[in-house]
Formats: sequence, C-alpha cells, structure tokens
Amino acid sequence: MKLMMAQSTIDSKNKKLINNGKAPAKETILSPRFYTTDFEAMENMDLSINEDELEAICEEFRKDYNRHHFVRNSEFEGAAEKLDPDTREIFVDFLEGSCTSEFSGFLLYKELSKRIKAKNPLLAECFAHMARDEARHAGFLNKSMSDFGLQLDLGFLTANKDYTYFPPRSIFYATYLSEKIGYWRYIAIYRHLEKNPDSKIFPLFNYFKNWCQDENRHGDFFDALMKAQPRTVKSLSQKITIGGSTFTHPLFDYFHRFRYFLNNLPLTSKLWSRFFLLAVFATMYARDLGVKKDFYNSLGLDARDYDQYVINKTNETSARVFPVVLNVHNKSFYGRLDKIVENNEILSNIAKSSENKVYKTFKKLPKYLSNGYQLLRLYLLKPLDSKDFQPAIR
Repeated sequence: MKLMMAQSTIDSKNKKLINNGKAPAKETILSPRFYTTDFEAMENMDLSINEDELEAICEEFRKDYNRHHFVRNSEFEGAAEKLDPDTREIFVDFLEGSCTSEFSGFLLYKELSKRIKAKNPLLAECFAHMARDEARHAGFLNKSMSDFGLQLDLGFLTANKDYTYFPPRSIFYATYLSEKIGYWRYIAIYRHLEKNPDSKIFPLFNYFKNWCQDENRHGDFFDALMKAQPRTVKSLSQKITIGGSTFTHPLFDYFHRFRYFLNNLPLTSKLWSRFFLLAVFATMYARDLGVKKDFYNSLGLDARDYDQYVINKTNETSARVFPVVLNVHNKSFYGRLDKIVENNEILSNIAKSSENKVYKTFKKLPKYLSNGYQLLRLYLLKPLDSKDFQPAIR
C-alpha cells in the first residue's frame, strides 16, 4: 500500500525508540496516514453480486505466491557501505517512508480482518491475506534499514500515530489507487534498472518484479469489492461521533443509510472518482518532482518522465472500475501540475529564508492561492468516460 512516503514526527525524547536516533522526516500533507473506518458498515456489506470473483481472488491470496520471495541473499552484504553519503541519505529516506506506508496498510487490513470476521468471513479472509503481504513488505524494508544501522520501532509507531477516519467508500477509492499506482511505480523502476543495471544502487530493487504483483492483486481485490454493489453498504449503526464524543439514537441509523445512498448515486461516484484520482496524482507529482527528485536521479530516472508514465498507466487502469477518469492527455494537465511544483519550490525557499514570519506568510499566500486555482482547474477539466476509454485497456 503506497499512499504516501514520509515518516511522521515523533517527540524528540522518543526518537531513539523509533530509529536509533535518526531524526524522523517532518510530517507534512505528503505523509502517510494511518486509517480507520466504519467497521459495522464493512461487516454488513452484501457481496453476493460479485462473490464469485472475490472468492477467486481470495484463492489467489491463499496460494501466497511470494511466501519464499522475500529472502535476503549475499548481495546485501556490504551494499550499504558502497553508497556515497548523499545517496545513502536519499535512499534511507525512501526506505523509511516506504516501510511506514506498508505498515500503515498492514494495520488497516489486519484490523478489518479481525472486526468483520464473524459476519463477513470471505471479506475478512481477504483482508487477512493482504495484511500478511503488507507486513512482509514492511519487515523486508525494515531489515534493509538495519543495513544502515537504523530500524523503525513499528510497535511504538502503532501506539503513537494518529488515525484518520475514512468511510468505507473512500477507503475503497484510496486503497485501490494506492495499490495500483504502487504496481506501476515498482514495475517501471524494475524495468528501468533491468536495462540499466549500473543504476541499481541497492539489491532491494531486485525484488520489485514479484513485489509489485502483490500490489496488483491487492488492487484487483478492491476492484472486485467496488463492483460488489457498494450501494448495499449500510451502517446499520445507531451511533454517531461528533468532536470525539459518541452519541446513540435510533434515528442515526437512517442518517447513515441516507449518507451511503447519496455516496453511491452515479453523479456522486463520478465526482469522487475525479477527486481521488487528482488527489493521488497531484500529491505524487508534487512530491516526486520536489522532495524526492534526487532519489529518482540516483536511479538514473527523470522524475517528470517517470511520474507521467505512472500517472498515465494508473489512469488507464482505473477506467476498469471508475465511471470516469482524468483527461491526462489534455495539454494543460501536466502544465498545471508543473506550475504547482514551481510554486512549491518558491514556498520552500520562502520558508527557509530568515525573513519575518508574518512577512513570509504574506509572501506565501499568492502561491497557495495559485496552487488552489490550478487544482480547481484540473478538477473541472472535462473527464474521460470510462466506457469510451475501455479499448485502451489491455
């Protein structure tokens, strides 16, 4: 699961518990979130309309094709010492963020598998298998961090990370996209390094071909889940939480049912599809061409070309399940994303300056407004109807 790639900030007195003293990367909007959802709604999902496909995917999970894949070999011995200091720092940041992101997926899937097991055993089993995969990925990444004398205390991170609530519908959208975009990111890096072995800075990348198949299977699961008539998701809950306080009344059950009805209207589905696609693509583009650009340079990749390839492929794949996708081929699409990257660079330079805090805020405001304007124009860009886009899908 690849929602974001940066570590959360932990209180300084606890840093050594997390990673042997390395200061964690600052938490930003690009950081991974640890998620929770409406477990009652999930356990009451009616899967009958697409149960056969979900059962077939679960059987794939049971086979656990990669159970013997994540085994370290002699190539890891001394590989960390071969990296120059700058490349080492860049790569450790990549490992740190990726490990946190995979672990975030593990926690969500594991909790879902436990909470819904009694009423929805098929769904629970699928989530349990995906939690197994995510834990395996996180552990393998954490072991690579130990090659650099660092390691994340994942148990401590679990207890000290804030959890963000997403309703099931949003979880489906976000996790489907994170898994599919993870597939295209990993396979693109693997194919590039296969052609350019001199750019393979660490043996971890040898594992990306099989690794990305886990991401692809997870994405296929959420594809099937969204096709399992998601309008049947009803909270059946008489509880509602406001400002951290929980209230109970029978009327709240009707509120939840009405909310899920609205969320599954065709127009609502189209609007949410555009929102999540844009949110994921814009976040990745801004991050990779900004704070992560040097990482891709170290692999011999052009971050802009790489991101545009991944976005185009993920957008194409998403047409299998979303009613509409973004028109990424419109000449203004990447131009506006580039403008956001340019604005972010200026904002970063302003933040680093020694000017008065109030003055810096006024200097930043036009760039924030410009970013908001670019995102709004991208969202309002006429989307592509997925039915017309299907011939492009292989």
